Amino acid sequence: MEIKELGEFGLIDRLTKDIKPQNASTVKGVGDDCAVLHYPDKEVLVTSDMLMEGIHFDLTYIDMLHLGYKSAMVNISDIVAMNGVPRQMIVNIAMGKRFNVEDLDEFYKGLRAACDKFHVDIVGGDTSSSYTGLAISITCIGEANKEDIIYRSGANETDLICVSGDLGAAYMGLQLLEREKTVYYQQINDFNKELKEAHEKHDDKKIAALEAKRQQVADFQPDFSGKEYLIQRQLQPMARGDIREKLAAAGIRPTAMMDISDGLSSEIHHICQQSHCGARIYEKNLPIDYQTAVMAEELNMNVTTAALNGGEDYELVFTVPIGDHAKLDSIEGIKRIGYITKEDLGIKLITRDDQEFDLPAQGWQMQQA
Repeated sequence: MEIKELGEFGLIDRLTKDIKPQNASTVKGVGDDCAVLHYPDKEVLVTSDMLMEGIHFDLTYIDMLHLGYKSAMVNISDIVAMNGVPRQMIVNIAMGKRFNVEDLDEFYKGLRAACDKFHVDIVGGDTSSSYTGLAISITCIGEANKEDIIYRSGANETDLICVSGDLGAAYMGLQLLEREKTVYYQQINDFNKELKEAHEKHDDKKIAALEAKRQQVADFQPDFSGKEYLIQRQLQPMARGDIREKLAAAGIRPTAMMDISDGLSSEIHHICQQSHCGARIYEKNLPIDYQTAVMAEELNMNVTTAALNGGEDYELVFTVPIGDHAKLDSIEGIKRIGYITKEDLGIKLITRDDQEFDLPAQGWQMQQA
């Protein structure tokens, strides 16, 4: 169905008609000029992300379902990284004529799947036309007790630096998808070239054979067997609310915390800059999944570089007082990777052979079109 058949208000009604608030702080959600939220005894956390087609995602290899899921989850992750609880979400979408109503249904299906995992209410937003591809802007609102909020600026000398999960898998998943995209387009180009030559030679037999093969070429599906984890980490990230809960249950309050969206090296620099400190990161302690290591070797890439700079892991990097080391050891899924130092000692990577090098921030950076 074309979107114009429904119109803007009909589309909004279709996408949001059965959304029911799950949080007491949601007084009024979708359906009025504004959402109404009530937070009498909490601090309100607000985060916003914009995702642009061709910059943040490629519809060649991410479908609308996964795009909706990921769009919501990366915002939820920001609230979790402040030690907060996500509660509401506002969704803005600008799209071109190539998208239909069913595409938006799939997007909202993925969006709501992510929100349902964290009991987040979708309370409003806007839709618009676009001449430059799909654009998504999402704002997530959360809550926390004032004393529970964790900033980037609280790290102290001798604090341990920890990360959840493993690093580099999302980046390797992206590299794998990009490789298969290249293979796909090469096959399309080869097919079109061969068909053009057949037409030029008036080879009707070959033209018929190629036309019979056209759909097979268009329906090319790469084989990702044995690499499913990498694809999942790229297309279906998970905000680590479980780690926040495990830390609280163990009586550990991080002194500084961030989610790893732009790459571990960049996030370490953010924490050190705002906490006025330095850091030592040990290469041998970086948590790397087996599939990540195998893929890096297959692509002739340095797996440590992927783990430090790849980004989109949406794991948590955080610092804790050194006295909590025993408590940390009892929590599955957390790895100590280094410690905080004085600011004048800089930010260093200690290699596997105990050499020390400056650790630059080489994660994702904005590029102007």
